[in-house]
Amino acid sequence: MIVGGGHNGLVSAAYLAKAGLKVVVLERRPIVGGASITEEVFPGVKFSRLAYSAGLLRPEIIHDLELARFGYEVHAFDPQFFLPFPNGDSILLWNDAERNHKELARFSKNDAAAYPKYVAFWTEVMELIEAMVLESPPPLPDLLGMFKGAEAEELAKRLLLQSAADLLDEFFESDEVKAMLATGTTIGLPAGPKTPGTALMLGHMLLHEINGVKQTFGYSKGGMGGISQALAKAARHHGATIQTSAAVHRILTKDGRAIGVELAGGKRVMARAILANVDVKTTFEQLVAPDAVDPEFLAQVRRIKATGVVTKVNCVLTELPDFTARPGKTVQPHHRGYLDICPSIDYLERAWDDAKWGEPSNEPFLDCVLHSVTDPSLAPSGKVTLSIYSQYSPYRLRNGNWDDRKEDVGDTILDTLARFAPNVTHAVEAREVISPLDMEREWGLPGGCIYQTDMTPDQLFSFRPLPGWSGYRTPVRGLYLCGSSAHPGGGVTGAPGRNAAMVVLDDFPGLRS
Repeated sequence: MIVGGGHNGLVSAAYLAKAGLKVVVLERRPIVGGASITEEVFPGVKFSRLAYSAGLLRPEIIHDLELARFGYEVHAFDPQFFLPFPNGDSILLWNDAERNHKELARFSKNDAAAYPKYVAFWTEVMELIEAMVLESPPPLPDLLGMFKGAEAEELAKRLLLQSAADLLDEFFESDEVKAMLATGTTIGLPAGPKTPGTALMLGHMLLHEINGVKQTFGYSKGGMGGISQALAKAARHHGATIQTSAAVHRILTKDGRAIGVELAGGKRVMARAILANVDVKTTFEQLVAPDAVDPEFLAQVRRIKATGVVTKVNCVLTELPDFTARPGKTVQPHHRGYLDICPSIDYLERAWDDAKWGEPSNEPFLDCVLHSVTDPSLAPSGKVTLSIYSQYSPYRLRNGNWDDRKEDVGDTILDTLARFAPNVTHAVEAREVISPLDMEREWGLPGGCIYQTDMTPDQLFSFRPLPGWSGYRTPVRGLYLCGSSAHPGGGVTGAPGRNAAMVVLDDFPGLRS
């Protein structure tokens, strides 16, 4: 049984059903997909309401589950990034090394020469990390044992202890180039680019892969829900049953073993094994009875950090954003990928400074995508979808509450974008503002944390979700974690779901038909 029909739960369901097990997925919301969904927010207009870019779903999963048979279709952004600057200049990052060299050389010839070396550095590092994505992480001593010798220890220090800003300073001199590369370092994290430990996140984009091309972001046909729907179809094809509007009230245990669940209406459904696609905190603080686990374990769970820092704004536009740096309301290359507002590393750090004291950023970082430009099926002719990911928006506000303040934060976000694309002010026909509190209420993300729990160095690898429990099993026999609060963490990778399913198959070989 799978509790929660997010993408990881669907991956688990498909693998287990394919192996011959009888599988039931119980999803609280009326549709499956969790945070990887496409929904019609306004009449005739569909949005990827939370997760908004493809490329992380592991190619092994795509192959094993034959997802193309079930409608899975993704395409690369090109260019990948567009950053406008206050002085009217801008920068583009392409999927072509020669074009990138020419673009970066406009800001620094040294940086243009350094960029291939930077990519090579991270490619080597990510190959090491990628090898651990589809298996339980090694214990910390074994992990650190990979870094033997003075040179390797220096690498470990840079990756695990340095800030993103410090590492970028080692490679580049141009503020514009560093700003472009810093944008992904703190996505969803309660940290700024100068926070120690953020260097590792610089390599995150290099785990992306689209149709065999590595190190590229992209979009899913039909929105991010297209990925979840393909996974659901694969799971059903292999015999899994998926029930929506089926909220689990509690996980039933007996003599230290999970035996089933009780639904919100009181109905009980029994099972030999239960995989929780909800996060570790919800699982043990709300669904499992406190007396079913050791009090010290429960105390450790309560100390796990889940810190929301994101507001998402989904807009219907009557025309494309007309950027001062690259004028025009017809589709141009910069409209086809990420449009980021992050003029400098200092800008991003100041945005974090506001949030540290419980205030939404006065000048927030924005990560925008115009999905209907590359997938016209999402909006009628003459309309444009604009998805804005914004941070920082601290879940715990110093003044007021999110229900009262979120529309004002939405205004700040759009005003920030309008400084670079002035026509946005009058082009917005309708909008939806999703606060960290909304993410907790509607999608069950604790504290509004988009990764279920923070992906900071102290909560990664063998520390995720807790030391001693990084292998998907839990102290309750027959209860497993298969969501993003398990290794390797958040993002639409499917890895926690796949890995947890493999552990279940090892533990219950007799369940296969």
